[in-house]
Amino acid sequence: MSRPGSRRTGRANEGSHETSPGLLGAIERLGNRLPDPATLFLIGTLVVMGGSQIAVSQGWAVEKTVFEQGRPMPVRVAAQSLLSSDGMHWLVSSLVTNFRDFPPLAIVLVGMLGIGLAERSGFLPVLLRASLARVPARWLSPIVVFAGVNSSLAVDAGYVVLPPIAAALFLAAGRAPVAGLTAAFAGVAGGFGANLLPTGLDPLLAGLTESGALLVDAGYRVAPTCNWWLMIASTFLITAVGWAVTDRIVEPRLQRMGMGAAGSGADGAGGEPPALSAAEWRGLVAGSAALAGTWLMIVLAIAVPGAPLYGSTGATPRWVAAIVPLMFFGLALPGLAYGIAARTIRSDRDAARMLAETMAALAPYLVLAFFAAQFVACFGYSRLGEMLAVAGGDWLARLALPTPLLLALFVLSVAAANLIMASSSAKYAFLAPVFVPMFMRVGVSPELTQAAYRIGDSVTNSIAPLNPYLVILLVLLQRYARGAGLGTLVALMIPYAAAFAVVWTLLLAAWITLGLPLGPAGPLVYATAGG
Repeated sequence: MSRPGSRRTGRANEGSHETSPGLLGAIERLGNRLPDPATLFLIGTLVVMGGSQIAVSQGWAVEKTVFEQGRPMPVRVAAQSLLSSDGMHWLVSSLVTNFRDFPPLAIVLVGMLGIGLAERSGFLPVLLRASLARVPARWLSPIVVFAGVNSSLAVDAGYVVLPPIAAALFLAAGRAPVAGLTAAFAGVAGGFGANLLPTGLDPLLAGLTESGALLVDAGYRVAPTCNWWLMIASTFLITAVGWAVTDRIVEPRLQRMGMGAAGSGADGAGGEPPALSAAEWRGLVAGSAALAGTWLMIVLAIAVPGAPLYGSTGATPRWVAAIVPLMFFGLALPGLAYGIAARTIRSDRDAARMLAETMAALAPYLVLAFFAAQFVACFGYSRLGEMLAVAGGDWLARLALPTPLLLALFVLSVAAANLIMASSSAKYAFLAPVFVPMFMRVGVSPELTQAAYRIGDSVTNSIAPLNPYLVILLVLLQRYARGAGLGTLVALMIPYAAAFAVVWTLLLAAWITLGLPLGPAGPLVYATAGG
């Protein structure tokens, strides 16, 4: 599962289209043959169990340096077998504890309750529609891409709501409707890791990053806001690049292909998108007022001396520690206000039902989290994670690669892996226990590894064959371009993916070079007194 919610949760829509020939078809077929992510974690746990026994039988150990009273001391780290009597007892007795203590579990559930209520009441989808209703033709491209990037706050609403609205707006403005589709999809999928505000993705990734960091540093904590500043800058960068690609590459190509507004071939699909109803307008006004009032109260609670969120606890601002509850209240209250005004919420039972539906939608995540928790815990108990980090870190240190180059290679690796394993959280749960501690050994902070991961995981979303929304977009594309296939769609999206990959990686390299913090409690460098 990529994030809390249904986006990229597996092989949705599998079998609804034929795979394309060539390399893309091969990638798609390979990805479709992969087991479910939960099964992958079960297999991974079994591999760790077997690997721990092999490591013990072969006497594999590594040496690391720790500092005691300011003096370096060598410490030998050896594997622990999960197949021994003690290891099997630990595994069975810790099964519930491993799940309960899995860092992303509780924070994701709490954060998604607020987002789910705002989405299911109708507030976030209507807000998306209203924000695009009166955009001048020349500004359509940047506004559509910008709305797409920030739509990750609304979970799946961006995929469902934005592309058809963008296509209709482009057509009404005399522009190629397919360009509207691609611009919206590029923003939603390719800009998935960026946003002006923290989303459900931030606490999820932070929890997984923290799980990896704990293999090296038992006291390390990762704040959900750790990538915020970089993601704000990324939002505007992806918007600018998506605008340029749409207007300079994609739309001229569509005109040459006879797929402009005049030759769209739409079957009555033109015209402006439906106007908001009176109930929706009432709800939007009430929800927007509640949104402004709630976030004003939050800002005052942070800025006013003596207020609950003013100041810091140690090195961490108090509001950073409360970011997940703030997300809950900051979206749940506007969603509730919208629902009451628009009459989508007529009683407390309606609100409770929407919250229950949100939890029901998270059921695949709970299954995945159970098996991922066992995998991560077994990795830690066996000490294989720490040992791989020490060995891999020493190897990286001998290579002496500049940090920007090291992270750029990691971005490319994640982008390639995204083509055959669509689930972002499942992929990172595999990668974090290895790469987070390994990079820590060469001074790269866990927060920086996370930032590089989310860039790599975003840039190829729009061309990943296993992204279920690729099929939905194909259906929309065929309304304007009869006979278009998956290859047509991917060919249209490749310029976005390539441009995003290049410029976003360059932004990360520049960020590292300038030494800028990634966000609140988001350092670039991991520095500790221990080895």
